[in-house]
Amino acid sequence: MSAKLLIVALSLCLLQSGIVEGISLSLGDITLFNVNFKTPTFLGRSVAVDSNVRLENDVDPNIQEDSHLNTYNLIKKYGYPAENHTLQTDDGYILTLHRIARPGATPVLLVHGLLDSSATWVMMGPNKGLGYLLYDQGYDVWMANVRGNTYSRKHVKYSTHHAKFWDFTFHEMGKHDIPATIDYILNATEVSQLHYIGHSQGTVVFWIMASEKPEYMDKIILMQGLAPVAFLKHCRSPVVNFLAEWHLSVSLVLKLIGVHEFLPKNEFISMFNRIICDETTITKEICSNVIFLTTGFDKLQLNETMLPVIVGHSPAGASTKQMQHFGQLNRSGGFRQYDHGWLRNHWIYGTIEPPSYHLENVRAKVALYYGQNDWLAPPEDVEMLYRKLPNVVEKYLVDDKEFNHLDFIWGIDARELLWDRMLEIMRNNENSVI
Repeated sequence: MSAKLLIVALSLCLLQSGIVEGISLSLGDITLFNVNFKTPTFLGRSVAVDSNVRLENDVDPNIQEDSHLNTYNLIKKYGYPAENHTLQTDDGYILTLHRIARPGATPVLLVHGLLDSSATWVMMGPNKGLGYLLYDQGYDVWMANVRGNTYSRKHVKYSTHHAKFWDFTFHEMGKHDIPATIDYILNATEVSQLHYIGHSQGTVVFWIMASEKPEYMDKIILMQGLAPVAFLKHCRSPVVNFLAEWHLSVSLVLKLIGVHEFLPKNEFISMFNRIICDETTITKEICSNVIFLTTGFDKLQLNETMLPVIVGHSPAGASTKQMQHFGQLNRSGGFRQYDHGWLRNHWIYGTIEPPSYHLENVRAKVALYYGQNDWLAPPEDVEMLYRKLPNVVEKYLVDDKEFNHLDFIWGIDARELLWDRMLEIMRNNENSVI
């Protein structure tokens, strides 16, 4: 059912943007509306769509294999020292950490974004994955997986079929998951500080950790935020804007039909991947455009050959409540806790409105990197965040007018445009003793 709801949301976005004229969608025996794609043009690019048509080239066996390998086996396949680690949060979630191990070196923690996982740092392969690059530059690389994603779907009491398992947003990740992960790494490596690199939601959870547990700022050498998110006031993503506009209706419908996981892996997603995003189909143009519709368009930085690998590892899981929280941030224009409604807010928070997070508690050194064409973290919102943070040592707008939200981790030229600069800043801000 959740997949059908996503189609409803995406279809409405497409209708609003003029990409389609009608879509035929039914839930059970009820037809909601009829839509026809404007052919032959899709998002400004002429394509003749036929799912049975194949390109002449053969599928690269590495791409086919990498789309199915988990993070541990991806790392191992390319000759790097891979480790699996598990830890338990203080509220009972069992999380998986992946490590490219370099014992004795300075640890760096990579925290993925929304609907993503640890695979995002390595799935592009050596020389194109930030995880590999950091290891090659002498770091001990740890990659987190927050609750609810592919690698962190266990709880001491609840299964993923239980509604209580999914009763979380990114608030709980920042309050429980990230502190537990940091403590585990520091204990395993016997050091007192680490580097932190977060992408998108991976920055959100850091701000929340600082707000709720400011003592953890003493455990951070440098926090680097890729496409940093806190405020979503100027967000241009149709998906987030839809959630903001219809958050009350969406929340009510989801509760009534018992949908708690957002976009779970199922036959619908698998079929979409096979038909639309396979390397040998001409419809992969549509696949890339669906990605662009959410994050911003940048044709030059997306390696379309790797699309099967990307969709093989994502979406990696999230709660519907988590998505609603993002919609609330967009609607309110602030950076604040989950809005339960005025009555429950008063019971939980003691106020009618949810409280704002304390960004003044982010005492650790922070570097912010943002893109000019990022629909989810536009420059206006990053500038607002910058003005609220007390210890920003670097604020860098990537020198590429089309650089979007996902180019920070998957961009073809990400190393030249950004990562080399990040490495230099890491070295310049390291303490002599950690």
